[in-house]
Amino acid sequence: MAFARAALEGVGLSPRLSPAVADILVEGDLLGHDTHGLALLPAYLASAKAGNMALEGEPRVLNERPVTALWDGGKLPGPWLVRSGLDLAMDKAEEFGSYTLSIRDSHHTAGLVSYLKPAVDRGLVALLMVSDPTERCVAPFGGRQPVLSTNPFAIGYPTPEGAVLLDMSTSVTTNGMVNRLYKQKQPFAHDWLIDAEGRPSRDPAVRFAEPPGAIMPLGGLASGHKGTGLGMTVEALTHGLSGNGRHVVKPQGWVNNVFLQVLDPSGFGGLESFVAETGYLGDAIRNCLPVEVAGPALRVPGERALRLRAERLAQGVPLSDAVLGGLCEWAETLGLAMPVAR
Repeated sequence: MAFARAALEGVGLSPRLSPAVADILVEGDLLGHDTHGLALLPAYLASAKAGNMALEGEPRVLNERPVTALWDGGKLPGPWLVRSGLDLAMDKAEEFGSYTLSIRDSHHTAGLVSYLKPAVDRGLVALLMVSDPTERCVAPFGGRQPVLSTNPFAIGYPTPEGAVLLDMSTSVTTNGMVNRLYKQKQPFAHDWLIDAEGRPSRDPAVRFAEPPGAIMPLGGLASGHKGTGLGMTVEALTHGLSGNGRHVVKPQGWVNNVFLQVLDPSGFGGLESFVAETGYLGDAIRNCLPVEVAGPALRVPGERALRLRAERLAQGVPLSDAVLGGLCEWAETLGLAMPVAR
C-alpha cells in the first residue's frame, strides 16, 4: 500500500486522499479480485497526470434530506468518495435505520467488494451500485450492439461465520477480463461475447473491431433478459437518481455514478434475528449435496474472498508479471523503489 500511496502522491494526488485509494486497490487484490486491484493503478496514475482526476477537493452537496443525499463528486477519486460516503451512511443508518446516498461524476470506483467489510463488521448491510454513463459495452438481450455498461452491484451483510460478500456485474463478464484476455491473445472459455453480425463469440478481439461487438448480458443467449433487466435497474438507480445519465453526459473519460445504501438490522427485526436467518440459510447451502458426489462442498459468496484475504495478509499479495510490469514503469517514471518481494 505504501508504494501505491507514494505513486499517487507522485502524480499530485493529495496526501489526504491517497490512503483511501491505495487501500481500496490493495483490498481488491487481498480479496482475489485482481482485475480491480493494483492492476488499475497505472491507469489511475495516467488519468491523474493527464488532469482527468481531481487531485484535491470535497464533494458538493446538491440535495439533502435526513436519510438521503446527492453529491457531485467533481471527478475526485472514486475510492475516496465512496469510502467517505460509506462512513457517513453507516453513522446515519445507525441513527435512522437506513441511509441512501447518490454520487454523480465520480472518478473510477475500483472493485465494489473492497468497500463492504467495514460495514459488515459493524453489523450493517451495505449495498453499492455503479455505472458509467459514457460507456457502452453490453448488448441488451436479443441485440448485437453495445448499449449498456457492465453495471456492477455489490452487497455485504453479517452472518454468524463472518459475512456474505457479493460483487457481480449484470453482464456475463467484465471489461477488465476482456482487456486482459485480449492483451494475452486468449479466448474466453464460453461464448460470452457477440460480434457486430450477431454471432456468439469467445474472441475478446470482437470488442475492438469496427463496428464493435459486445459483451452479453448476464444469462447469455438463453436467459439474458434477466441480466438486461438488472442492468437497466442499476442504471436507473445510478444515472437516474443522480441526474447525470446518458442523455446528459458526453464521453469524457472515466465517469462513475454511484448508488450507496446502508441498512441497520437493529432498526428492523434486530441484528440477532437477522444473523440467525443468514446463518441458517448459509448452513443449508453448505450442507446441500453437490452435483458430483466427490465434488467440493458448496460455499456462500465471500467465503473464498475472506479466506484469501487472511492468507494474503499473512503471506503477501501475488501479482502477475503484467501487473508488475505496469507498476515498474511508473516506479521508474516517478523515481520510486519497487516493493521487495517476499
